[in-house]
Amino acid sequence: MNTATNSPKAQVPDVAAQITFAMRTMGVAPIPRNYELFYEAYIGSNPTLTRELAALGSRATQEELDQLGEVHFGSHQNRVVDSAHSKILTELEALLRLLKQEQTSLESYNKLLAETHTRITSKNSTSADILRNAIAILSKATGETMAHGEQTVEQFSQKSQEMDQVRRELDEYKRIANTDSLTRIANRRAFDERLATIFDGVSKPLTALVLADIDNFKKINDAYGHPVGDKILATVANVIKANVRKDCFVARTGGEEFAIIIDGNTSDEVQQICERVRVALETTPFKNSKTGVNYGPITISLGFCMAGDAEDAGELYAKADIALYCAKNSGRNRTKLYEDGMKKDFTKSWLIYRR
Repeated sequence: MNTATNSPKAQVPDVAAQITFAMRTMGVAPIPRNYELFYEAYIGSNPTLTRELAALGSRATQEELDQLGEVHFGSHQNRVVDSAHSKILTELEALLRLLKQEQTSLESYNKLLAETHTRITSKNSTSADILRNAIAILSKATGETMAHGEQTVEQFSQKSQEMDQVRRELDEYKRIANTDSLTRIANRRAFDERLATIFDGVSKPLTALVLADIDNFKKINDAYGHPVGDKILATVANVIKANVRKDCFVARTGGEEFAIIIDGNTSDEVQQICERVRVALETTPFKNSKTGVNYGPITISLGFCMAGDAEDAGELYAKADIALYCAKNSGRNRTKLYEDGMKKDFTKSWLIYRR
């Protein structure tokens, strides 16, 4: 579950390259809907999809891939995005028309002001005529312009409300797209986005990336089946969430792997948080109330690295992964902080070929 590397920074796993290579190896066309299938299989958030995709073999037809995509994703996502895109274009076009109308109205008003100025400065009119004409023209022009302005403001308000509704629809779509359907926490897609923000130009030495992995999870799945494994994954996610601050970012990054991003704590404090999670999980009962079967104890290994010890997100992930490997390799059910000199020559197979 770890990534082969002699230099963590130089050989951080390129997910896109690995997925593209796998698609090319299997003779799959590199189109977006196929990439989405392989991406979900890679991150392991949907074990059933992973198994079914692997079962198609090395020469899956496009029809088979589309059928698999329809079963697991349907066409809802594309409909949501296409609908929102269409609505946004419509509302923007309407706003541009309003702006053009407002510009035309103001241009007419400016012409009337210029005409009034001409009449006021004319030497051929009496003072009374000048005043009367000026008042008449300005009153009419100002009244029409104000009425038009009020109408424009009202229309702008309506369009803004409609566009805000589109924004809310897209926010909800993004929330769903970034949520792991099994554990109801953030998924790998959301994690990748959040990880990238750690190095956004602002120094964050008190930010930590924690990677966690359920110990011997494959044995649990083999012994009790995937339905039990799925329930254990959901429970582990709940235990992690319950034992970190609400502002900590928690995600399932694939299979039995989880990640936590903690802001504003020293390495000693992060160690304490990790230990709290580990002990809480170790003491959580995993028992079938109907059959009496005890699935536990369930333990977890954790590795973490402070952002101040990495130059970018890729190096931070690689070092946290190395610390996790060392926690696993030294006996499991423990927490390790990344330190220079930790073992680096380990390998990580791509999920779809490992299962």
